[in-house]
Amino acid sequence: MATAGTGAAATGVVSGPTSRALDALGGAPLLWRLVSLAVFCAAWEIAGRSNFNWAFPSFLETMAALWGMIADGSLGAAYLRTLEPLVIGLVVSLGIGVGAGVLMGLRQDVEWVSLPVFITMQAAPMAALIPLITFVYGIGLTAKVLAVCMLAMPVIAINSYKAVRNVTPSLVDMSRSFMGTPRQQVFKIVLPAASPMMFAGIRLGVAEGFSGVVLAELLITPTGIGDLITFNRSIAKFAEMYAVILSIVVFAVVTVSLLHRLETTLFRPEKRGA
Repeated sequence: MATAGTGAAATGVVSGPTSRALDALGGAPLLWRLVSLAVFCAAWEIAGRSNFNWAFPSFLETMAALWGMIADGSLGAAYLRTLEPLVIGLVVSLGIGVGAGVLMGLRQDVEWVSLPVFITMQAAPMAALIPLITFVYGIGLTAKVLAVCMLAMPVIAINSYKAVRNVTPSLVDMSRSFMGTPRQQVFKIVLPAASPMMFAGIRLGVAEGFSGVVLAELLITPTGIGDLITFNRSIAKFAEMYAVILSIVVFAVVTVSLLHRLETTLFRPEKRGA
């Protein structure tokens, strides 16, 4: 069975570093994922009990801390605060990224002007640009939304552009032979044919956006789950700190896996049940 990562490579989908890591986890067969998870947890427990580092808790201590934060509601409240800039940033990134990608794929003059900008945004190190965002927009919600957009939008835009460019030319020729108008070619031929790859880009953009909001909460102002990490580290409650980090990884993997399943159901019926 092809993994998500190989599937992305096969379809030409461009992914960021976070997306590639999540794809590698989400695309593996179930048995191997469970075996890998069990080995990882066992190694974590052994390392924690060996006391090689006083700041590294065991796996069971981390799970106990995670359950405590879930029970007292602090973890849920932190995620609610984190989701606000994440959702706003993703909505903006989807609107502008998909629109720009489609236009770049359809019009060469738009491609010349816009594509270098998105390639530069994708290649730029996000952590180095955070101080610039903070200097211009302060430490409020706007700066966090921008951090999400700067990571998610390039991935969405470039994959939408490649999706439109990879539409089979014979489909467009068929539309022309039936006297289809340019509007009909775009909305009835190009966009439906490009939808699978565009959705794959959206899924990868969501993963990058989540990485962006966590970076923003750690580097701009400590709120939400970033505040939980910073606060627990400052008072040496390392089990709680690791529990928050673990919850972030689980949340991202589950979200991307659900989007991958939705993508398979809607656009890739040949992979259902794989």
